[in-house]
Amino acid sequence: MKRNDLYDIAGRIAVVTGGYGVLGSSMALFLSQQGARVAILGRNAERGEAKAREIAVATGGETLFLQADVLDKAALQSACERLVAEWGGVDILLNAAGGNQAGATIAPDQTIFDLDTEAMRGVVDLNFMGTVLPTLVFGRAMAGREGKHKRGSIVNISSMAAQGVITRVVGYSASKAAIDNFTRWMAVEMVKKFGEGVRVNAIAPGFFLTEQNRTLLTNPDGSLTERSRDIMAATPYGRFGKPEELNGTLGWLVSDASAFVTGVVVPVDGGFSIFSGV
Repeated sequence: MKRNDLYDIAGRIAVVTGGYGVLGSSMALFLSQQGARVAILGRNAERGEAKAREIAVATGGETLFLQADVLDKAALQSACERLVAEWGGVDILLNAAGGNQAGATIAPDQTIFDLDTEAMRGVVDLNFMGTVLPTLVFGRAMAGREGKHKRGSIVNISSMAAQGVITRVVGYSASKAAIDNFTRWMAVEMVKKFGEGVRVNAIAPGFFLTEQNRTLLTNPDGSLTERSRDIMAATPYGRFGKPEELNGTLGWLVSDASAFVTGVVVPVDGGFSIFSGV
């Protein structure tokens, strides 16, 4: 009897923005391990090409690097055209590019009225428009395919910062909340206008150590900051997440196992979002 594996994504074509970051690279590696052909998209050619080679060596899979800024629609369009020309299309888009800036964060001795609005605009652009623009470009390529080939899964990266008020990170929180709404809106738009083929969902990670948040969460000697200790107290698991712990949810969302799932934001947070603290 032929094995029917709903989670099989072998041969599918995946684009990962921010694919050389801590979380993005882990998820890109996972997709390649599952047999997908993986394109790393980013601005830095040296880092992107190195990551693509590293993944190819580790998995024996097919990878490439697409150079584009997620805020440059013309560059994204050129990258998409190259991908379609070389690999024939796109099945998966993982919007993992994002970040924060110090000016869009309120320090303990500041108030909201000290906010650097230009820094906040930069954070909102990177996280929100840096998700919107790749979704429009690669989503169009997914929606334009015919018949059984009209298949696509777009996965955005939200955050626990979008679910409730987490002090200090006002710009990051606002931009991730916008991603939640856009995920739901785009999910409805795609199915209403283009049929069932293209789904849009999001993963909301809890607290994972990355290069961008390390100074907020750890001291120079590697010990936890007071903020980290507060986070651990509010997380039933009592620890940070490991990058690979996002992969099971990602594998579900990009495969046929979630064929009737669109517009959801899935927490992967060690229980942070459900815990009252008492």
